[in-house]
Amino acid sequence: MPKFKYTAIDQNGKQKSGSIDASNQDDASAKLSGMGLMPTQIAEAGGSSKASSKKAVKGKAKKGGFGKVIKPEDLTTFTRQLATLLQAGLPLLRAIEVMIRQERNLRFKAVLEQIADQVKSGNSFSDGLAQHPKTFDRLFVNMVRAGEAGGVLDVVLSRLAGFMEKALKTKKKVKSAMVYPIVVVGVAVSIVALLMVVVVPKFQTIFDDMLEGAALPGPTQLVIGISNFMRDNILVTVGLVVALVFGVKFALKTGPGAKLFNWCSINLPKVGDLVRKVNIARITRTFGTLLSSGVPILQSLTITKDITSNAFYMNAISRIHDSVRDGESLAAPMERESVFPNMVTSMVDVGEETGELAEMLNRIADNYDEDVDNAVAGITSIIEPVMIVFLAVVVGFIVIALFLPIVEIIKQLTG
Repeated sequence: MPKFKYTAIDQNGKQKSGSIDASNQDDASAKLSGMGLMPTQIAEAGGSSKASSKKAVKGKAKKGGFGKVIKPEDLTTFTRQLATLLQAGLPLLRAIEVMIRQERNLRFKAVLEQIADQVKSGNSFSDGLAQHPKTFDRLFVNMVRAGEAGGVLDVVLSRLAGFMEKALKTKKKVKSAMVYPIVVVGVAVSIVALLMVVVVPKFQTIFDDMLEGAALPGPTQLVIGISNFMRDNILVTVGLVVALVFGVKFALKTGPGAKLFNWCSINLPKVGDLVRKVNIARITRTFGTLLSSGVPILQSLTITKDITSNAFYMNAISRIHDSVRDGESLAAPMERESVFPNMVTSMVDVGEETGELAEMLNRIADNYDEDVDNAVAGITSIIEPVMIVFLAVVVGFIVIALFLPIVEIIKQLTG
């Protein structure tokens, strides 16, 4: 197996050199990354360096533009590692080239190569990022632009990485809370479908033979009617389910539908509490991170509004933006908005008075992140019994509907 000489940076920012056995330069880069090292140069002993094969790699990346999608996890890792390289003293272009060499996602690699070309041509890093809005959103671009202007790009990238890591953590917690109810609903639908298509028709045959055309109880007629419709119109049933799913999605995209969903999401018991805390944590974290990175307050409010998905919070931030633009402090218009609790507005007021607004906003976000953990745990503990009762009611209704005629049959036999 060939031997490769390398120069790399460890997790403490120190430069290390050595050699490693690998099948090729990409394999050597992967092995070094697995050892916690970030390679800056790899060369085969007696051969050409990794940098010399950049054209081949670049061609491969562009050809692989239809590779894996760029996940938030990929972007977070890139941001953290790029910040580490810059803090270790590497020039920006060199740091980007290091990230290109070790990137395994060909689509992301192609994006980074285009950004590197922009930097080589004399454009700023933020200008290169702005050309890829699907990968780097306005929050990312504007924070980088502020970091470039203040000469603290490494610090800003480190803050941005921390922001993204916490956002991912919160998102995963909320998703994990939704797994159980989705599984239970899926099981319930499967059981009901099995009962309707397989079990109910067999009971119907028994009723026809034993009751000799006598009228069935109302619940039984309803269950048998639904069963017959599902068996005789399988394609129509599937079509109705699909139409319902897409109909709900379409309704949520319309103004009234989205407004109703947003209202329900923040007013439902328990769930609304979680949604409000997630929104406040995201808003304060984004706003505080932008301010601490040097982005002007009005621009920070605009970007924060853009990353907010709930219309009630978007409208509130828009009104706050207009008030601040007209000369008001931040706390005063925020206090007029019912979506922000008194604790939040009080801490913002203190932050403005002490000149530590960005720090106070991040502290609010930390507090609400902890509250999100507790809210998720509370919802999870409630969802389990609720789902069990829901499943019991649905299946129980079908079973009772099927056993009501059996009671009549037993009466006839014993009479």
